[in-house]
Parts: sequence; structure tokens; C-alpha cells
Amino acid sequence: MTTTPSTPAPARPGRPPVVDLATWQAARDELLVQEKAHTRQGDALAAARRRLPMVEIDGTVAVVGPDGPTPFLDLFQGRDELVVYQHMWHDGAPHQGQCEGCTWTAWHLRDAVYLNARGVSFAILTVGAWDEVEPYVEFMGYTQPWYSVRGLDAPVGGDMGYLSVFLRDGDRVFLTYRTTGRGTEPTNPAFALLDRTPYGRRETWEDQPDGWPEAHHPGWFWRTDADGVAGWSETSRPAPQWTRPGATPVESLGRHDHHH
Repeated sequence: MTTTPSTPAPARPGRPPVVDLATWQAARDELLVQEKAHTRQGDALAAARRRLPMVEIDGTVAVVGPDGPTPFLDLFQGRDELVVYQHMWHDGAPHQGQCEGCTWTAWHLRDAVYLNARGVSFAILTVGAWDEVEPYVEFMGYTQPWYSVRGLDAPVGGDMGYLSVFLRDGDRVFLTYRTTGRGTEPTNPAFALLDRTPYGRRETWEDQPDGWPEAHHPGWFWRTDADGVAGWSETSRPAPQWTRPGATPVESLGRHDHHH
């Protein structure tokens, strides 16, 4: 049920204009044309990805997990395709000091049952030493497979913050796709939902109407303090950590250097 204004209402500061349902529907239908074009372009990009060449890598290289050194080939768990997220790491930092952007991604990828049902395995790799990574994974309550790739070269090791895809052909392993930065956004459904709200992500790079609420630097809401106030203060944690048993207020991020 909607309330139809008797006369068109001027836009209030920081609010969309108020119109009748028919006017809203016409504007919505006009935007839908652009959204459908965007969807079809996404389909075309996906088709192009399927036609990318691939490069063979050494599937026998050992990563380290809960069972010790493990051949990378085993991460496929007998399936033919493997998606990995490569999680940045701050050496020696406590839980609250670990990468907030990678926490944002990993938190959204806690369950891979639909990937598995499609014949695709999933794992998270990080350059952190396993004796630091294992208690962090336990604290976060993550159930997806985690492995340390410390000291390994790209594309299994090396720089982190990537989403990488691999294909198995028997005992041979191939890298088929890799992306970083905003290319990893499809792993985060919260982004897509925020992009559909009137105020969006409230980040400075966005095109916002005049009078909209103040925008902040990208990722400003990825960390919060004990009172739920978003921001990257020294007393903040990545937002999901406050849901974890035993999470307490902190005084420092405990970071000693830039993440790897």
C-alpha cells in the first residue's frame, strides 16, 4: 500500500523526491532498461572469461594446513575446479589487527556448499605462518579450508588479495583466472545490496546527489569499536569479530608493518 501525495513534494535535503506510484514506476522501468543491459554485458564478460587461455602450475607444491604440508592438488578434493581467495596477513598481529578487507571477503565465503554441488572446491590461502593462522581461523569460526602459502611464489603464494581460479586435468593443474581489487566484489553480496539502497556505500568515490549523508574513505565501515561505531581507530576490530565468543575491547591493532 502506498500513500499518494496530493501535490508533488520537493526533495528534502538528503532524501529522494516523493512522487506518486505511477511516476515512481515509470522511473523504475527506465532504470530497468539500463540494469538489463548491464546484466547482459556481465553475461558477455563471463563468456569471455570461459575463453581465456590457461597456464600450467606445479600441483605438487606443498601448502600447510591442519594436517601439515599438503600438495596443492589436494585442495581440489577430487573435483575438477577450484576457487581460492588469497587472504592478506599482518605478521605477529593479534586477531583485531588482521586485514579488515580480507575479513570482509572471507566472512561472506564461509560456506561453499553450492560451489561444491556444482563440482567446484573452495579454499582460503594466506602467507601468514600456520601457527598464527590456525588460532585465527578457530577464533573466527571459519569452516572453509585454510592453508598457509608462506614462502611460495605466485600464483599460489606471492601477493595476496586475489581471487584465483584453477582447473585440474588429472594430476595437472592450471591457472585459468585471477583478479584483485574491485574484481573481488562478487564475493561480497553486501556490496550489491548497499548499491541498491538510497545512500549506497557512503564512500567518497561514489556519485552522490547533493545533500546526501557525509561520505567516508572506502571501507570505512569494515571496522567498528566496542560500541559499534564504524571507523579504523586503534580500538576497532573487523566488524564480524564482535560476534565471536571471547571478543573483548582492544587498545591497539598490534600491527608492526604493512600486510603481505
